[in-house]
Amino acid sequence: MPTVQVTDLKDGDFLLDVREDDEWQAGHAEGALHIPISEFVARYGELTEAAPQDGRVNVICRSGGRSAQVTMYLAQQGIDAVNVDGGMQQWAEAGRPVVTDDGRPGFVL
Repeated sequence: MPTVQVTDLKDGDFLLDVREDDEWQAGHAEGALHIPISEFVARYGELTEAAPQDGRVNVICRSGGRSAQVTMYLAQQGIDAVNVDGGMQQWAEAGRPVVTDDGRPGFVL
């Protein structure tokens, strides 16, 4: 399973958040694309439209389990995807910003 550490991500790297709506609303990484794992297959086209054509898709969830499943699926589709090790919990622990939809500080649910 290809993985990346939160500390290795740079501002502007493409991030796909596969957590559910309540988790997203509590707090997420600014600029991430949100497609819950429960809706992922039906909304797959949204990812292919938004993802950089020659870039990597960094997949994140709360702790790394759900994002690992999506990462494996994307790799099978020929997409350069990596799992963000430790997920949003590690993101927050590393001091990366967690925000709500209106830009206020959020938290990892």
